[in-house]
Amino acid sequence: MLLEVNDVRGSYGGTDILHGVTLNVGNREIVTIAGTNGAGKSTLAKAVIGLLPQVSGRIEFAGRDLTGLPVEDRIAAGLAYVPQVANVFLSLTVLENLKVVPNVRDATTRIARQLDAFPALKPRLRQRAATLSGGERQMLAFARALLTQPTLVVLDEPTAALAPSLVQQVFDLVIQLPAQDVAVLMVEQRARQALAISDRGYILDQGRVVLAGPATGLLADDRMAKLYLGSEH
Repeated sequence: MLLEVNDVRGSYGGTDILHGVTLNVGNREIVTIAGTNGAGKSTLAKAVIGLLPQVSGRIEFAGRDLTGLPVEDRIAAGLAYVPQVANVFLSLTVLENLKVVPNVRDATTRIARQLDAFPALKPRLRQRAATLSGGERQMLAFARALLTQPTLVVLDEPTAALAPSLVQQVFDLVIQLPAQDVAVLMVEQRARQALAISDRGYILDQGRVVLAGPATGLLADDRMAKLYLGSEH
């Protein structure tokens, strides 16, 4: 497995949020973490990328123990992260956003490659990110994350606050990532749509995994769908 999360527990300010979460992600897989509000989904994403200060358990990536390593070391190992909010610099242009990604060798070549992958950004290179649509901002956030050539991208609620007409556009971007040899661990409130494009899924409730398996199986489980996946969007 590319990513292995074993018995991870995490807290904020002494309040326990995660209670022994175990999951894994394989090469070029799309794996969704779903569940109700407050289930610990985004907290788990932060634990994986190294943004949760109080964590126990073990996180391995590509056979390497990442437990206790800072964010920059995890990114250098091949992880990338697209947060729910503040994932681009609104005051900078599209091109400036791409150029400020740190520690990128052959930046010009890599930027050109991402612009080929997300061609809608090309005519907007000199446009400030604040003027982009929600979908275009997500394209820019994805392009920024992929500049470091990760093998796993952690997405935290990539469709949050988007107009319904843009939601499928973002999921279409996610679908493209495995073809670029990038696996995806996606936290998503729109669980039905996320699982529909995923290989596997995990359902969290109160910081614990209560169901896991192939995405098709989770979608077919009527009881769990009603309890944890919500209505269709």
